[in-house]
Order: sequence, then C-alpha cells, then structure tokens
Amino acid sequence: MLAIFEKAALEAGRTIIAIFEEGCAVATKADSSPVTRADEEAERIILAHLAQSYPDIPVIAEESVAAGHVPDIEGKAFFLVDPLDGTREFVDRRPEFTVNIAYVDHGVPLAGFVYAPALAVAFAGKAGHAEKLLIGADFTVTERIAITVRAPPATRLALASRSHKSPATDSFLIDQSIFECTNIGSSLKFCLLAEGKADVYPRFGRTMEWDTAAGDAVLRAAGGTTVTMDGLPLTYGKTGGKADFDFANPDFISWGGKDRAVPLRTALQP
Repeated sequence: MLAIFEKAALEAGRTIIAIFEEGCAVATKADSSPVTRADEEAERIILAHLAQSYPDIPVIAEESVAAGHVPDIEGKAFFLVDPLDGTREFVDRRPEFTVNIAYVDHGVPLAGFVYAPALAVAFAGKAGHAEKLLIGADFTVTERIAITVRAPPATRLALASRSHKSPATDSFLIDQSIFECTNIGSSLKFCLLAEGKADVYPRFGRTMEWDTAAGDAVLRAAGGTTVTMDGLPLTYGKTGGKADFDFANPDFISWGGKDRAVPLRTALQP
C-alpha cells in the first residue's frame, strides 16, 4: 500500500511544484481557508491512483469533502487525503507544504505517507517501521533511511503551528517546563518528531483529520504517539456528532515517545 501512496504523492508533488514555480490564483472556500489549482490537481492525481489500486476503499479527501462528496465510511476502513497541507505556506512561498495520504482502520492510522516536494523529502510509516525518503530532482527516491523517535533529552524541543499558535500553546509549554519552540507549517511537525529532531507538538484549536492522519501514522510507526487532552489516542473517522464538525479533531498532543502520553488538561486551565 505504501508503494501506491509513494507513487501517487510523488506524481502529485511534481504537479504542485510546477504550479508553485509558475504561480497561481488563490480562491477562498466556505470555511475561509485558501485553495489553489495545486490543491485540486494534486487531489485528482491521488484519487486516480487510489481508485485504480483500491476501488472498494472509500476516500475522504479535503477538496472533495469541501465540494460535498463524502462517501459512507461507517464500519469501513478508509483513506484520508490532504493533497496540499499547508496551502498558506504554499501561497506565501514557504517550502513547508506537504502531500498527505493515510490509511485508517477502526479509527487508527495504520499507514501514512507525507511528501514535502519543495524540500525534496518524504516520510512513510506502517506497522512499527518508519522511514525518511530523499527525493531527487527527477522526483524519484534516491535514499531510504529508517527513523525513530529519540530518547527524552535534558532540554526538550517543542514544535508549534506557524499559522495557528495560540495562548494555550504557550500555557502548555510553561506547564511542561519546555522553553524551546520552533514554528513550522503543515504535517512536517509529526515527521520531525518521528525522526528524532523534536519532542512534542501541542495543538490547540481545530484541525481536520486529513491534516493529521498521515503524519500521525508516521509518528506512531516511529514509536511516538498522539493523544487527546485525556491521554487517550487520537482517533479518526469522527462523524455524526462525535465532534463539532465531521472529521474535526479535538485538541491533541503529539509526543516523540509513548512514555509521555499522560492527561494534560492542566495545560488548558488559566
């Protein structure tokens, strides 16, 4: 399955980079988030690959959902696709945007692929094995490197959203005695945890499942974890009133190690 994800993401990334280099118009969706031709073209490519290889597995894809196309996933395994995570980074000419593809079963992201085409790097994970892929100028893989989360260092490094950092994030960092924090966009935050370059990613405020599932799968495969504020694993396929909006995530904390998954409600208290 990851081979299919890889092929689809690399092809989508080639198209995204072409559009990135030539520039494109930006539209605004109903939720006020930006969308570009790169989002739409990349999603079309990914959906074609998934339909060819797995015609019976439903796909929850960001732009298709925005257009009202939501397949029934009740009791089914399914794919989650964000064809261009970090559209704001893309629009602002920052290279941190990614292509995200994940496979979810029983609420758990079992396989994920994250590709950052402007950085020429990708990350893949499934069943206890995660790896970093270096991508050549011809959009093929030049090297595969096994990755894992790191042991807790004396001074922990946090990652925060470049576009959505909040006062709750600052409170969490103080509560956890973490004094170093790097801001970065897109699902790359999960991947930096997975390869042992950081220790925690707190996220307060809405994200959607397609934003997180692929990176979360890579992180879990590398030995990390993503938990809600009750210390329970973040689950996927949240529909029918289980969240304030279908496929919306609650606040969560991603850790570069399972030993740090503890209830953290104090971080939200004044």
